[in-house]
Amino acid sequence: MDLVYRPGRYPYLTQDLPGVGGTIRLLPQDFQVEEVPAYLPSGEGEHLYFLLEKEGLTTRQVVEFLRDEVGVPEKEIGVAGLKDKRAQTRQWFSIPRRYEDRLCLLENLRGVRLLDANLHTNKLRTGHLKGNRFRILIRNAQDAEKARAILKTLEAKGIPNYYGPQRFGLGGQNPVKGYELVKKGKGRGNPWLKRFLIGSLQSLLFNDWVALRMERGLYDRVIPGDWAKKHATGGEFLVEREEEAERALRLEISATGPLFGKKYPEAQGEARALEDEILARYDLKREEFRARRGARRPIRIPLTEWTLEETPEGLWLTFFLPKGSYATSLLREVMKVEVDAPEEEEALGEG
Repeated sequence: MDLVYRPGRYPYLTQDLPGVGGTIRLLPQDFQVEEVPAYLPSGEGEHLYFLLEKEGLTTRQVVEFLRDEVGVPEKEIGVAGLKDKRAQTRQWFSIPRRYEDRLCLLENLRGVRLLDANLHTNKLRTGHLKGNRFRILIRNAQDAEKARAILKTLEAKGIPNYYGPQRFGLGGQNPVKGYELVKKGKGRGNPWLKRFLIGSLQSLLFNDWVALRMERGLYDRVIPGDWAKKHATGGEFLVEREEEAERALRLEISATGPLFGKKYPEAQGEARALEDEILARYDLKREEFRARRGARRPIRIPLTEWTLEETPEGLWLTFFLPKGSYATSLLREVMKVEVDAPEEEEALGEG
């Protein structure tokens, strides 16, 4: 029973197309991430939204500075998602308006730049974003035509929505710890950490489900009993008719996989049997995940707004991904190299 996350265990969608190799993240500015908010501050209200550009800092480090140096209680600090340390990132934060005059203390935090600030009526909360826009340099990769062929395939078929290495901890060991928690019960310890570790196990099972569907020729298909997601609206529905298959081939809808928990739409029939196959692989049962809420996650995500530029340094790739998805899932297809694990997640899906 292998519960250690290893990227190499998961198939490429474009395995018949050679990759460009190369390396990423040599410098922070090689990996640029801009948060695309679900809404902009309205200009009125009791919460101050501000946009920060940062390098060499995790989102958590900024939150800790706001708590310890600005004096904002941690529970009153809002963020929509987490961003990497080894990158140049732009993301929104929120604090209560009454701390507005103390925001100038950010000048003491090295590696950040305040870009914008305005008022809004509610606190910024996890998931309040459309997604992230990326601009990434793949150094020492010069064959733009290889990259373009892969990107066109991903544009037509979608990007496999694997969880990236950020989700699984040092050495990919977090699912092992999550498995122990699921099998032995809650026990003592930090509740947030326990949720995170069980979430890591959920993520491993989801990745295995994606790989299984790819191996069975069901990546870009839906079958009766699937819960499918409409990419245009985000709505989910139970697949009951064979006619839905055409919509899947057009990338209008995609099958969704389980993040097992106590409250999520359960697949039926043949689709459920595929999920049971993954659970049986690790001697797990659905009811053992009752400590988590549960959710469904699409097997693939559309690739949009992409561009490719060849420079002396390498290939600059820009693209947009919806929230909860990982740039590493795209980069591994283009490079055919397993990219390294950043120190914090780019975007957290709710499990």
